[in-house]
Amino acid sequence: MPATAVPVTSGTTNHGALPAGVWGVVATPFQGSTLDVDLDSLAGLVEHYEAIGATGLTVLGVFGEAAALTAGERRDVLETVVECTSLPLVVGITALATRPAIDEVLAAQEVAGERLAAVMVQANSARPETVIAHLDAIHRATGATVVLQDYPVASGVSIATAALITVVNACPFVTAVKAEAPPTSMAIAELGAALSGRVSVFGGLGGQGLLDELQAGAAGAMTGFSCPEALIACVNAWQIGGYEAARAELLPYLPLINFEQQAKVALAIRKECLRERGLIKDAGVRAPAAGFPESLRAAMDTHLREAADALAFARTPARSN
Repeated sequence: MPATAVPVTSGTTNHGALPAGVWGVVATPFQGSTLDVDLDSLAGLVEHYEAIGATGLTVLGVFGEAAALTAGERRDVLETVVECTSLPLVVGITALATRPAIDEVLAAQEVAGERLAAVMVQANSARPETVIAHLDAIHRATGATVVLQDYPVASGVSIATAALITVVNACPFVTAVKAEAPPTSMAIAELGAALSGRVSVFGGLGGQGLLDELQAGAAGAMTGFSCPEALIACVNAWQIGGYEAARAELLPYLPLINFEQQAKVALAIRKECLRERGLIKDAGVRAPAAGFPESLRAAMDTHLREAADALAFARTPARSN
């Protein structure tokens, strides 16, 4: 298919931008040596997100270890989330091939129903016409709105920002782009200028570039972090007071954000931090993910202590007023 040709989409209605704010990417807790899914910890974790003011939740994403779950486990996870929170949901789709992706979307719709704000689909090719055909087939088969995720570390696909713009312009059912190919702030600025607010653009990567992404026009963050309160406070402050207010909120947590984003062990670090905070019972990860390195425990304890102090200060009556 020539680069200028695109499939005819199933309708021309623009579904509107996904609401701005923080969409927390939910980890999937496992328990004990069996690494069975811990639905009790999952329930507590999603209830915490709702209590602290998350805009919505992203479930079964890359850091939710969706690729390591069976279809039955994915269903159990989604059922638990639907039962334990009233927040709108974005559900991650693991498959890069079209037909398996459609099956995943249909399964998510069966469980989540009207709570499903969108499904998150990864760009599966560097060629925009291939991605358009993929998304169009998914939408035709399911009617789902889509968050288009650009995350080459997970997908193995590097796609130019200009190609992403072509895809979104051809697919009116795309409601947001999740930009996770560094330098993210450059991509977000280019996407925002070209798309003129018709879709939301979110940063990810644990909030590591959040301040720059907000300055570039991001609608917020769609990511996981062991202290999501900080991301929510930062985005709320940005909306009210701009850069200086947002910087003041996020600054105490930047060492922990940076610590969590270490290559190859980021998932294990985040789950261990969640366990230390009492938000999940166990920090196990499933292969091929690497476990938590004990050599990092002292540094983790330091960063968590600093974060706990910042959270305590934020909750003081004088600070609240």
